[in-house]
Amino acid sequence: MSETAPNATPALSPPVKPSAAGGGYASGAPSGSGRVAALMRLAPGILLPLGLLLVWQLYCSWANVDPTVLPTPTRIVSQLFDARQIAWEHTEQTLKETVIGFSISVVVAVVIATAMDQLAWLRRALYPTLIASQTIPVIAIAPLMIIWFGFGLLPKVLLIVLVTFFPIVVALLDGFAATEPEAMDLLRTMGAKRRQTFRLLRFPGALPHFFTGLRISATYAVLAAIFAEYVGAFHGLGIWMSQSKSSFRTDLVFGAIGICALISVALFMVIAILARVVMPWYYAPKKGN
Repeated sequence: MSETAPNATPALSPPVKPSAAGGGYASGAPSGSGRVAALMRLAPGILLPLGLLLVWQLYCSWANVDPTVLPTPTRIVSQLFDARQIAWEHTEQTLKETVIGFSISVVVAVVIATAMDQLAWLRRALYPTLIASQTIPVIAIAPLMIIWFGFGLLPKVLLIVLVTFFPIVVALLDGFAATEPEAMDLLRTMGAKRRQTFRLLRFPGALPHFFTGLRISATYAVLAAIFAEYVGAFHGLGIWMSQSKSSFRTDLVFGAIGICALISVALFMVIAILARVVMPWYYAPKKGN
């Protein structure tokens, strides 16, 4: 039997949507009204944070709050701009740790989830251990990482991997389990082997769950990097927060927090965009919408 799966697999080929005019096919390019609708959907997510910052600014100004207790947003931005050189140095270090640790975490999670899906005995043996690994308090393990591996890059990367790989593994396993039995039966009747079924059906079908796990883990990655730096580091936003707090520079502490939030949002958006590129069939407009 040939190792190549049959070419005709209707269950795996997304239909081509006709255009609204009925003569050709939809090009996928958003129209003017579509862009306006997209902006309207984004508006609440932009206006709410701006409104909260405005309330914060007005309260601190009217109540004459001590800047060392609660600085105004404008003071935070101005002081962060004045310290932009050192802010970038610390941000660059945290970004490097986050990207390296998260990338390793994704690879480890995919390998583990795939092995657990293919080997039932491994899943039964490994799942309890994975769950137990997530019960370890980060506040307890982070200082030990510093003691064992020093103040360099390695303990930060290991802590990020430990914190972030589990949501990806669980999401992938749920995606594999959600594969429709009818689609698997169809491929088997067409002569597909187990490896082909996994490559053509089970893994593509699990991609929506996979990207959900990625979005969750991306925010955890930044938090893990910050906490590891806070415990012990030479550079990074976490150690900068600790130093600024000790110097009563509350404005710079808030500035570092803002940078962390921006990194998390940026990672989340990059993964969301990547998901749309990888799975255009999943995000295609449904008929009648």
